[in-house]
Amino acid sequence: MTDASSKELYEVKKTLKELENKKGRGTELVSVYIPPEKQISDVAKHMRDELGQSSNIKSKQTKKNVQSAIEVIIQRLKLFPKPPEKGLVMFVGMIPRGGPGTEKMETYVFQPPEPVQTYTYHCDSQFYIEPLRQIIEYKEVYGVVVLDRKESTIATLRGKRVDIVKHLTSGVPGKHKAGGQSQRRFDRVIELAAHEFLKRIGSYVDEAFLPLKDELKGVLVGGPGHTKNDFVEGDYLNYEINDKIINIVDTSYTGDFGIREVIDESADTLEEMDIMKEKKLMKKFLTGLISENGLSSYGEKEIRTNLQMGAVETLLISENLKSKRLTYECAACGNMMQKTLRQHQKQEEERCSNCNEVMKVAKEQETAEELIELAEEVNTHVEVISVETEEGTQLDKAFGGIAGILRYKVK
Repeated sequence: MTDASSKELYEVKKTLKELENKKGRGTELVSVYIPPEKQISDVAKHMRDELGQSSNIKSKQTKKNVQSAIEVIIQRLKLFPKPPEKGLVMFVGMIPRGGPGTEKMETYVFQPPEPVQTYTYHCDSQFYIEPLRQIIEYKEVYGVVVLDRKESTIATLRGKRVDIVKHLTSGVPGKHKAGGQSQRRFDRVIELAAHEFLKRIGSYVDEAFLPLKDELKGVLVGGPGHTKNDFVEGDYLNYEINDKIINIVDTSYTGDFGIREVIDESADTLEEMDIMKEKKLMKKFLTGLISENGLSSYGEKEIRTNLQMGAVETLLISENLKSKRLTYECAACGNMMQKTLRQHQKQEEERCSNCNEVMKVAKEQETAEELIELAEEVNTHVEVISVETEEGTQLDKAFGGIAGILRYKVK
């Protein structure tokens, strides 16, 4: 699976925000998710069947709007001999602009940043965006281990999808009541068997999670009793995996139920992970600002210059950044210039610095999207920062929504 680029993720998140607020007058907004292995001809046939079924809709207006949306989908499908490598997502429907009669057809067709898992056709008063949210979450991988002395289950969590990797049983004997030396000898046998079982679990955990270490965001460990603590505190795991343990929880079960229990009990921890990551990055940026040798930079002009030099290690962009980058071209002499237009700023007439002719807008792009493209060209990591934290709000309000942590000091 190829990694989604920062630009792809930014664009999908931006589209999600737009789609959240779209509402139809009736159940007339159509959402279609097409997995990469699905035949386009099968989807087109299904759409034609739905077109026939829609004639049973009682409301004339809703029927007309649903049929119009399905017809648009059928036409768009003709552009694809087969789905792109990650599948296809389509949102089509009549969105009202005001009172009755102000509806306008809106169409969103794109390849998602991660593969579509299940074919879905959905018709409702809102677009069905939950699978798209899960596709974005799919990038985030967590390891989950649940264990006691009798058994252990190892799994991965991607978004809301749990994949069981391995289930192990120990063969460790139960308690024995012989007494005396026989009892002590039996206890030693039990302890040795338990130790060997923990070693075996650690070996399988390393085997499952080490290949994922670069994308593994954290490891969750759970189980009834103290065995899980012995496992974490003992020398059973590779240090790279052990360092990623973010939560240890008590559970009533092992097995598949135990895995689910660990995930449910860790909900708050998982939610905090992204916020803590953002806070850590912003703290590094803010500390760099007040340090004499700090590697921090902010402001669109300065960041743009530093990006072009390849000096930016991590580009920080506020999710609330609302400006456009306009490229002007002079029809008379071919001279070009660029300008950033901020939200609520009126677009004014621009004249060519060479011949004073009025210039036309040749290209219009979201500033965030354009900066992310620049960053990817010079191998700069990009983080889109939410405004849910005090630090994220600070980036948006105090630093214009654009900042950077540098690779080296720029003179």
